[in-house]
Amino acid sequence: MADKVERIKCLIIGSGPAGYTAAIYAARADMKPVMYTGMEPGGQLTTTTEVDNFPGYPEGIDGPTMMIQLQQQAERFGTQVRIGMVTSVDFSEEQGGIHKVVVDNTTNIEAETIIIATGATAKYLGLPSEQRLRGGGVSACAVCDGFFYKGQDVAIVGGGDTAAEEATYLSNICNKVTMLVRKGEMRASKAMQHRVENTPNLDVRYFSEIDEVLGEQVVEGIRMVNNQTGEKEVVPVTGLFIAIGHKPNTDIFKGQLEMDETGYIITKGKSTKTSKPGVFACGDVQDKEYRQAITAAGTGCMSALDAERYLATIESNEEVEA
Repeated sequence: MADKVERIKCLIIGSGPAGYTAAIYAARADMKPVMYTGMEPGGQLTTTTEVDNFPGYPEGIDGPTMMIQLQQQAERFGTQVRIGMVTSVDFSEEQGGIHKVVVDNTTNIEAETIIIATGATAKYLGLPSEQRLRGGGVSACAVCDGFFYKGQDVAIVGGGDTAAEEATYLSNICNKVTMLVRKGEMRASKAMQHRVENTPNLDVRYFSEIDEVLGEQVVEGIRMVNNQTGEKEVVPVTGLFIAIGHKPNTDIFKGQLEMDETGYIITKGKSTKTSKPGVFACGDVQDKEYRQAITAAGTGCMSALDAERYLATIESNEEVEA
């Protein structure tokens, strides 16, 4: 490891709408933020072709372009955006304490405040055909992309509350929704199951899994297999939605911050404060309910304001002691 230690007032870990919004607000507050983007600069939106539901873009915008523009806006106010991966952290327990971070196993940083915006990663089935057609009809967010399949036939994979909710959402805008549930029953709550069962254009297939996603450039159908009988069936669809869950990118923070049973960082009340003073979390890393770009941006703003107020309190206390 390098011996030199860099001291930073505000360190932002992760990019995407949450991280970049936090950077914009922190930079305008003269906190001189430094951002490390992680392995996927721009986050999940860099794999999204069209963003149609973010305010301010009447014609829509593609995800990568939007992230570039957010980065440029953050940099315009003085944010240092660096490519790099935080590999370990040591958060102080003390109010006003200094947090220690290592980047790429070599760069040592000490930060007065830290904003975590590492996001969450959607779980996929792992099929080569599925990965090839991501952005070509395969999506992990029905609320984000369902509109593009208005009046068409689509399929959704999953049996939990999220899958049931997204399936019924799609049923309102699509012609037909085929829902594939791996087991003989859904994991969703009874209320959600009843809603699915009472939706006429929603066809639930139990003991069913995806064998292959069909199509070269775009999704043209799915070949599903009954995991009890081995029988295969081709269903023509133009969109496939994967709703089998998300994994928050919080592994390096385990043992440092309070998390729920699935690894999402717990924040206090309506704030972005974590269990450690001076450490804040925003976006999908602490939000498993909404998972939208606009809500991530909102909490990014909140985290910068929380960090600014935290620093003001620390500086005020130091002046009193002096």
